[in-house]
Amino acid sequence: MHAVIVGAGEVGTAIAADLAPAHEVVIIDRDESRAEELTYELDVLTLAGDGTTLETQEEANVMDTDMFIACTEDDRTNLVACGTAKTLGDPFTIARTKQPDYLRVWERDDSAYGADFVVCTDLLTAENIVRVIGLPAAIDVDPFAGGLVQMAEFEVAAGSPVAGQTVVEADRFESLTFAGIFRDDALILARGDTRIRGGDRVVVIGSPESVQAFATDVAPETTPDRADEIVIVGGTEVGYQSARLLEERSLHPRMIERDDERSRFLAENLPNTMVLAHDATDTEFLVREHVDEADIVVAALATDERNLLVSVLAKRLGVDRVIAVVDSAEYVTVFEEIGIDVAINPRLVTAEEITRFSHESIAENISVLENDRAEVVEMELAAGSPLVGRPIQESVAELDSKVVIGAITRDRSHVTPRGDTVLQAGDHVVAFVETPFVGEFTAMSAAI
Repeated sequence: MHAVIVGAGEVGTAIAADLAPAHEVVIIDRDESRAEELTYELDVLTLAGDGTTLETQEEANVMDTDMFIACTEDDRTNLVACGTAKTLGDPFTIARTKQPDYLRVWERDDSAYGADFVVCTDLLTAENIVRVIGLPAAIDVDPFAGGLVQMAEFEVAAGSPVAGQTVVEADRFESLTFAGIFRDDALILARGDTRIRGGDRVVVIGSPESVQAFATDVAPETTPDRADEIVIVGGTEVGYQSARLLEERSLHPRMIERDDERSRFLAENLPNTMVLAHDATDTEFLVREHVDEADIVVAALATDERNLLVSVLAKRLGVDRVIAVVDSAEYVTVFEEIGIDVAINPRLVTAEEITRFSHESIAENISVLENDRAEVVEMELAAGSPLVGRPIQESVAELDSKVVIGAITRDRSHVTPRGDTVLQAGDHVVAFVETPFVGEFTAMSAAI
């Protein structure tokens, strides 16, 4: 596949790094030094120029490209770039936007802007926040197979009931599969005798009910039936969208926003959210409003520095769980190392959403884990796939144990995979795969 990416920021670089090993990639960026830097970092071609112009796109051979991705920091640049690409050829075009307004226009008429797919960073980030709130013990949650399957990653505390147990001992759920364990710098594919240790990050795949039940086992004190007391700090677009999505789930969050005009907008547009116009770094105010008693605090301010400050304050006040929006991927580790429970980076969330289109339309959904050390991939098995008609244990043995089949949906019903389960053509398989093997595995799944 030939792909052209406009924008060499964190999103564009992450996408290029995923595509480069198996595809021909061209990156366009206005910054000549950044373009030159990527030439050495990744096995890609780079062009310094304006990705919206015919001249630059012609030089990048957009007329013969398969996929065109515009993911700069400017919404309008991305939309114009996609429109230009459609005048040169017929690539599959993806535009990244921050403002949901552009997404709404495209959803009303998918021919708008010349974009075949529009990814809204702020809305995606809010959706991730709400998924984590719905499963408080998890550090990452993604739906698959239209919501029939969930992937969740949990960090196991030293005192957790499952710490010290083998996978067989911890697996007490009918429709759950232990897929992988991240331990320090190692990736371990889960087997029955694999022992879970405190500090491990365990990835499970299964029905939402089973994942929720496992969450209760991992950390029973932090996994209520529903997080009733939720405080969102910051009326940014991410904060607003998070509150709106929580209201759709019949929850009633509180929001703290210091700007009076923005507070009025939020109060008028979020009928089931209590909006407090105040500075969230005022400790006396936080105590007076009983923020210390919240189940979850979401830090969704405009800068990483302010989100870090609010997150630390919330933790010191005794908040059970803090979720922070971290704009710079480099700071994610910093937030996690000082004890912030979940750090969500909008750029990486966006790159992940775009990446799911990269495997030649085979993969229907993708979740990238632990800085791209592994991926959870959903795909439909073709009739000619060598995986079809054979027990899973036989197929996985031939794949050199680089894959764990986590879940199967068949005729919109959930099937729990076991060693003797025989895969059928048309099955939707959700698999945990070591990243270097993803291309080969998806190709096998679609073989005809």
